[in-house]
Amino acid sequence: MPRALTNSRVRDAVLVLGGALFTALAAQVVVHLGFTPVPLTGQTFAVLSVGSALGARRAMASQFVYWLLGAVGLPFYANASGGWEKATGATAGYFVGFVVAAGIVGWFADNRQDRNFMMSMSAMTLSMVVVYFFGAAWLAHSLNVPVATGSTNAISLGVTPFLVGDIIKMVLAGLVGPIGWAMYYLKPR
Repeated sequence: MPRALTNSRVRDAVLVLGGALFTALAAQVVVHLGFTPVPLTGQTFAVLSVGSALGARRAMASQFVYWLLGAVGLPFYANASGGWEKATGATAGYFVGFVVAAGIVGWFADNRQDRNFMMSMSAMTLSMVVVYFFGAAWLAHSLNVPVATGSTNAISLGVTPFLVGDIIKMVLAGLVGPIGWAMYYLKPR
């Protein structure tokens, strides 16, 4: 195998693992709301930032590796938890959403659509809708509650309580790409 190809694969593996570890670290920033099995964490900030930094392919791989390493029992999920039960439990839909969302933000980055804040925010918004879609759908299935109707539903348990915090995380993650590119272009060549 040519040396350049080997170096590229090693770099990709390090970046994918780094993205997974960053998400695991952000998952340890936890606020329990009490009325929902879904904790407020820093994961979505990490997912969106990793997508912006790594591009679609590596970002999706990093979020899959994050889910997989937690599933085998490493303490990667909120409150340093892990294991198959957690990986496939009430919040499993969010893990699926993380993979897809990282890919969406990464696609925008791959196509140079993350160079300014407004374009970056459109990627972040679309990605959060995807996370909420998968998260709420699985939460409804897991808890045997309706998605949107009734007094107790997946939207009221898994989306509404997180909107303000996720908007803040989206804005912060939306700055990652534009600030990173601005710093890159300022660097002397």
